[in-house]
Amino acid sequence: MSPEETPSPAPEAPATKPTAAKPPRVRRAAKSEPAEGPEGEAKNTPPEGPQTPRRAELAPGEVRLLSVRSARKRRRPKFVRQQTHRYLRIRRRGSWRAPRGVQSKQRRHYGYRPTVVSVGFGSPRAIRGLTPGGFRPVRVETARSVEGLNPKRDAAIIAHGVGVRRRLVLEELARRRGLKVLNPIFKEDQEEKGT
Repeated sequence: MSPEETPSPAPEAPATKPTAAKPPRVRRAAKSEPAEGPEGEAKNTPPEGPQTPRRAELAPGEVRLLSVRSARKRRRPKFVRQQTHRYLRIRRRGSWRAPRGVQSKQRRHYGYRPTVVSVGFGSPRAIRGLTPGGFRPVRVETARSVEGLNPKRDAAIIAHGVGVRRRLVLEELARRRGLKVLNPIFKEDQEEKGT
């Protein structure tokens, strides 16, 4: 073989970086096992004081009416203002205004027009204004107003003008009394997760 015919050496493979071995996966503790703090005690201890009830104590008739109201709400149509298809500002507001035009097809209940609000779509009078759990929402601004509430029937709504510092005090006071707060800063689920 002549030097021209000798095969050229095969190109070398590019050098690759050695990959580090992946560390073994650490199994997380199950949710039922409480996470332990630095002193060996559980971090997520249940808060002291009575537990807030999920449902209010109601008469049997009121319990039935709550289920009637939820069934009615499922069947209730979405009340749409006249000409929402034409004006975006009307559609965005979502506020109801009764049609008043003399020739308005919606006011005259033509079948191809949206439904008009009427008395029959309302909820039963005995439970009107109650939360889905049956609580009567009460606006709260001071500690004195929290003390006057019944934990079995009432739920607190902390007023918008209350600052964060006093809001935390009111929430703690309500939790100690076993009152449900409808607009808390931290929800109970977040407390349970430890965040």
